[in-house]
Amino acid sequence: MLDNQPRGTICIEDLEIGMTRHIQKQITDRDIELFAEVSTDRNPVHLDDDYAKDTIFSGRIAHGMLTAGLISAVIGEQLPGHGTIYMGQTLKFMAPVRPGDTVLAEVAVADIDFAKRRVQLTCQCSVRDVVVLKGEATVLAPSKKFD
Repeated sequence: MLDNQPRGTICIEDLEIGMTRHIQKQITDRDIELFAEVSTDRNPVHLDDDYAKDTIFSGRIAHGMLTAGLISAVIGEQLPGHGTIYMGQTLKFMAPVRPGDTVLAEVAVADIDFAKRRVQLTCQCSVRDVVVLKGEATVLAPSKKFD
């Protein structure tokens, strides 16, 4: 398993195309319950084993946005990190995440607009070798000029 990478800030002046960061997290029943409480999304496919076994997933799954939240964690904590402002995000959910799955969330720098401090990031989450989520994010990166 890959370890989670250090948290902090990479200012736009130090970003490079291709730079990557990641985190890993095992999704627990508690995570799903807490997300349901915070989001108020109590869809039984996430919370009720009996209900979920009769769905197309044949069992409970984590909220898609819980998985997407791991992308937010990489962006806000590592790349670019503290001080980053989200401007937009696209997401495509490819496969379900189940309680007990370990999700690897990876973010890579795809493009940098230094003048506007905007950074395009590719984002992907996987469980083992299966991509469960992919997308792109646009962020406003912190700058050394504004410390």
